[in-house]
Amino acid sequence: MINLPIFLSLLLLSSVYINPLVSAKQYAAIFNFGDSLVDAGNLCADGIPAYLATARLPYGMNFFGYPTGRCSDGRLVIDFLAQELGLPLLPPSKAKNATFHRGANFAITGATALDISFFEGRGLGKNIWNSGSLHTQLKWFEEMKPSICSSPQECRDLFRRSLFVVGEFGGNDYNAPIFSFRKMHEVHEIIPFVVESIMKAIEKLIAEGAIEFVVPGVLPIGCFPVYLSIFNNEQVTNYGSRSGCLKNFNTLAWVHNSMLQRAIVKLRNKYPGVRIIYADFYTPVVQFILQPEKFGFYKQTPRACCGAPGMGSYNFNLTAKCGDPGATSCADPKTHWNWDGIHLTEASYGHIAKGWLYGPYADPPILSRDREQ
Repeated sequence: MINLPIFLSLLLLSSVYINPLVSAKQYAAIFNFGDSLVDAGNLCADGIPAYLATARLPYGMNFFGYPTGRCSDGRLVIDFLAQELGLPLLPPSKAKNATFHRGANFAITGATALDISFFEGRGLGKNIWNSGSLHTQLKWFEEMKPSICSSPQECRDLFRRSLFVVGEFGGNDYNAPIFSFRKMHEVHEIIPFVVESIMKAIEKLIAEGAIEFVVPGVLPIGCFPVYLSIFNNEQVTNYGSRSGCLKNFNTLAWVHNSMLQRAIVKLRNKYPGVRIIYADFYTPVVQFILQPEKFGFYKQTPRACCGAPGMGSYNFNLTAKCGDPGATSCADPKTHWNWDGIHLTEASYGHIAKGWLYGPYADPPILSRDREQ
């Protein structure tokens, strides 16, 4: 029998060309908020739960050589951003004996944009496991401030020279009704609340002095083996003819991303001195599937690099997930875009990070000319 709260908690390359102009406008620090797509070890900081497969090999097999709490075979997109911008890898905010003067990673696996009370009010409390929502992470940020700056003005000066990455958020929020098998229109009804929560978080950080943000959208979840396996009895017409992805789940992600982008435009107008970048997870993943050779990936239907045979040909099995007994890793994760049926490979994150930094996967790119002006 599936332990749904634990399962939901998991739902959640080559080097990039170095721009010689970066040093002229270097960020003092990066502060990152999010879920398992960018968790660098917060879930494991107070000890590794026995059930946590993501804290076992082959997680972390590349680059680190051992599991770090990252839900990938190696680095995440936030790691590539930090390295490219000349900063150390961000320590998890819960790490012991760490210094956070160059930034911190508040992300934690299972995080939602909305607090648990929202889901409890809709009868979804038992089907979501939230280890630190977006606004809980903001509280952690507030509690950290005395350790990184000695006065409110010093904090504001630091934050004005820092990059704040807020997300991805939304994936775990939607998983609560999706894996409770609610109707899709009920899932769509949550979108405005999720987007509003993200906007409120950005405004709180603006009040702290932050002026540069990266706000990622959600993934095309209909392309991921976990959804393709669980909802494998869908009619043929519900699958994309070229991608093999479930169209209704990708529509959900597209609507979220469109609403998020519209909200970002409104916030830009409200705060003209603040730079807010929309970062795209959706487009590159679709391209990984439709044009895999362009990125060095094998051409195949959506398939997990690390997993075990299950329903269909997706190499995803709820009883033998990556890191569990019975699961194995593909020989070369660099040739796969999908790591464990739920998350991406290091190679994928590297391509996405490059697109966020220089285009075309960000509006505007992090290192675009408008920052130099």
